[in-house]
Amino acid sequence: MTDRRLWSYKEIAAHIRVQPDTVRSYRKHGLLPPPDHVESGKPYWYADTVRAWVASRPGNRGRRAD
Repeated sequence: MTDRRLWSYKEIAAHIRVQPDTVRSYRKHGLLPPPDHVESGKPYWYADTVRAWVASRPGNRGRRAD
């Protein structure tokens, strides 16, 4: 089953338990996948994109995978 909900920095941050500014920094440094959608200049990622990224990131210390 695919999860096509779009997540902003805020939802990604909640998922990986960091602050939204940390997620922005990840993107700035090329550590976040490219956004799946951009609306009015704001990036959004599919939930599945984020989950795949979390599962493959180095240093993934058992972050929740919900």
